[in-house]
Amino acid sequence: GWPFPPGVILQNLGLYPQGLAFVLVIDSTIALVRAKPASPVSFLKQRYFSRGARAALLSRLPLIAILCLFLPLFALLKPLIPHFNPYSWDAAFIAWDQALLGGYDAWVIMQPLLGYPIVTSALAIAYHAWFLLIYPFGLFVLVHPAARHIGREFLLAYLATWIGVGFLLAMAMSSVGPVFLEPIMGDPRFAPQMAYLNEAAKSFPIPVLDVQDMLLQQYLANGPGKGTGISAMPSMHMALCMLSWLAARRIAPALARGLLVFMIVIWIGSVHLAYHYAVDGLVSIIVVAAIWKASCWVIARWDAYLAKSGAGQAVLRTNTVPAE
Repeated sequence: GWPFPPGVILQNLGLYPQGLAFVLVIDSTIALVRAKPASPVSFLKQRYFSRGARAALLSRLPLIAILCLFLPLFALLKPLIPHFNPYSWDAAFIAWDQALLGGYDAWVIMQPLLGYPIVTSALAIAYHAWFLLIYPFGLFVLVHPAARHIGREFLLAYLATWIGVGFLLAMAMSSVGPVFLEPIMGDPRFAPQMAYLNEAAKSFPIPVLDVQDMLLQQYLANGPGKGTGISAMPSMHMALCMLSWLAARRIAPALARGLLVFMIVIWIGSVHLAYHYAVDGLVSIIVVAAIWKASCWVIARWDAYLAKSGAGQAVLRTNTVPAE
């Protein structure tokens, strides 16, 4: 009975042209630096507007359409998590963290190294940069010549990650995370961590605090089913980082190394900024690794089936004789 407002779709669609523009700026800059063409305009025209480039883009439009229409669905599903399964798993995840970390909460162990406002601010900015993996990176994998060979595997794993990790597992292990433990569950365990974050924001900007407050106010005002949703386990930040790294390993080693570093930073930031427990990221890594392997297997089996049946071979048929 929850509505599916068109505004959610339109808002999401508006982000894809921006993501594509970001990809084009980065790609064209790298291409120009490498090629050093005598005529940059002619070079870019051939690169992006040749017949082959247009055909390649058109062949990917169905995949891009799926990508564009799917995320609004997830945006409406996530707030429903506590409606289906009330938040109840936080105590278990706190115990898991302590079991792995010698009886300590993860943020307490990190605090001597990270507990400086300028470090916290840098982690918060990096945490927001994660959105580049949702829009530009997804488009990059689908449309760029260097990545299109894994486009179908990536899209299948991408959709399975959002649904399986971001909704189904999040619903099964419904939890709010450290930042919301006191205001929603009444447990002040992480009050000292939040006190540090708010004090650090007086020295350097900590943009995640505004987002956290927005999420909380929407939840308190509207209850389950509306707003943008609250969920800690598993971490979608870590899930998408893991998926992007796995895909990048099949595209470019340098890109993969950069994404691996980014994933580590996001994992650390997710704990330090009070969004997640340490085990939230660990579960995401394990589950997404399985999803990626399964997606690659499915696509390989599908291609093998098409090759065996002959359905994968493009054939032009006349009224009487098939011609190659």
